[in-house]
Amino acid sequence: MKINNKIYNIILLSFCAVGILGYMGCKKYNNPPAIYQELKNLTVGQRKVLVISIDGLTGSELQTVAPTNIATLQKNSKYSYNTLKTASDAAGWVSMLTGTGFSKHQISNDNFERTQDPNSDDHAAIVSYRNVFDYVTQYKSVKTALVTPWANLRSYMRNADFLPVVSTDLAVKDSTVNILTNQAGLGIMFVNFREVEAAGANGGFIATNTNYKNAIVKADEYVGNILTALKARKNFANEDWLVVVTSNHGGSSANPTNGFTLAYNPAFKPFELKKSGFNPVLFSTTSSKAEVPADNSLYDVGDTKSITVQMDVKFNSTNVNYPTFFSKSTNLTGSNITGWQWGHYGDKWLVTVGGSANGGSGKQEIVATTAPGTDWHTLTMSINTTVNAQGVATARSLKVYTDGKLEATADILAKKSLTTSELLRVGHRKGDTDTPTPFYGANLSFFNVALSDAVIKANVGLKDITQHPNYANLVGFWPMDEGTEGTFFNKAPVGYNMSLSGVYNWVNLAALFPPGTTPEPVTSSLSIPSTVSDISALTMYWMNINILPDFGFDGKPYLKNFEIEFLK
Repeated sequence: MKINNKIYNIILLSFCAVGILGYMGCKKYNNPPAIYQELKNLTVGQRKVLVISIDGLTGSELQTVAPTNIATLQKNSKYSYNTLKTASDAAGWVSMLTGTGFSKHQISNDNFERTQDPNSDDHAAIVSYRNVFDYVTQYKSVKTALVTPWANLRSYMRNADFLPVVSTDLAVKDSTVNILTNQAGLGIMFVNFREVEAAGANGGFIATNTNYKNAIVKADEYVGNILTALKARKNFANEDWLVVVTSNHGGSSANPTNGFTLAYNPAFKPFELKKSGFNPVLFSTTSSKAEVPADNSLYDVGDTKSITVQMDVKFNSTNVNYPTFFSKSTNLTGSNITGWQWGHYGDKWLVTVGGSANGGSGKQEIVATTAPGTDWHTLTMSINTTVNAQGVATARSLKVYTDGKLEATADILAKKSLTTSELLRVGHRKGDTDTPTPFYGANLSFFNVALSDAVIKANVGLKDITQHPNYANLVGFWPMDEGTEGTFFNKAPVGYNMSLSGVYNWVNLAALFPPGTTPEPVTSSLSIPSTVSDISALTMYWMNINILPDFGFDGKPYLKNFEIEFLK
């Protein structure tokens, strides 16, 4: 049944002028007759959403295998073979169902309970995020369904109207077909296949593993069966389905990799979802920051360690007065500070260091001489410590570099220990001023050794960090270019991810790349990195439900960029 909508445009041609000094009068015109513009209905009928997650299916291996039904859907899909990984099975599903990234929901355990941050305030309120079924049924009179063989996921989603108990992927398929066939009032349905992930655990998550490949082909067969049942619904001609096929992550729960996402509707034109150009975070407020939540002292300098820390930085302003933008230190209060912090001084940068809390002297500033302006520059700090046979530091120096050029050296032995419980932070911390400096950061590297002047100079702008001569000493490397959600992923052999918080913005800088970044082609005005948290946002968008700020969504309803294809 096709429903015609009429939009009544009544154009009133009357112009009134009000002078600055008072009312000047209004000249009236005859009203023309109303104009009736007949438009096609925005949709074929009732909007509905079907989400199918093939857990553990890696985007790259899906692309290699190219199973029949998913490959057919791709021809009318917005798709990504590089959906950002999540922390675990549960983390992926919670992000998918709540629209929030792991840095917010903090759920990664299989029991779907929030992970306790050892550095958090025990008395701080725990934020819980509602699932998409809850939102949809608040605004729409529809039924919801979840079909999964995972008992813990069923328990987490107890608010689903249909929640059959099944134990195999075959049973998942059969129950899904049954619900689609018999439930006319169904509005959204999430379906979960688990046997691809189990097969990958037996021989590897690669297409050359016969177990894994066969499981992918079988899951694709089930997808085909489900789509056949969907199109056979009695009222299908009056329904407008968004079908999303995705994975909670690629690979295993213990070692997840990037997954895939495919959003299908017959009206869609194919478009690959990916980053275009360079997409960093703009840190511009006192609250915007990225921190390592718990590092087990890996990034603590203490009184005997040597380190080198380097980051590409682009300031958005000049002539500022001492705002801090990177640190592992306490706040600077007068001359009291413990740890180190990088600041923006005039049109230069500096390092402030001290050991006030550990019996050492306080504030000492080491100022670079080059003015970085508002271009990208590589800023480097090294701390070199000489230790005697008794394990006591006998000499300690701190150096600062701009673009590999040594700019200043200072003796910091009198600071004693720089140990602090404060977290390694990119973003504002109180220094000589509490006014932040707007900036972008990228390619943050942390070495557990003081690199030589020659090595620092020779490796400025290195595109592949694995080729660094001291790669074995790398304990943290954060490209900081994910383009979405709230995590900077650590790409070093050891180390930890950083979590974003506060008010921050991902920005597409197009071809304005930092020195150490391998350029991604600027292929489109659209830069759409794919995440599993997008699934809830797409569901809400397709169901015509506004995503309000207090929902806390990280996911993006990117289909709004393509409305010309399906809103006629």
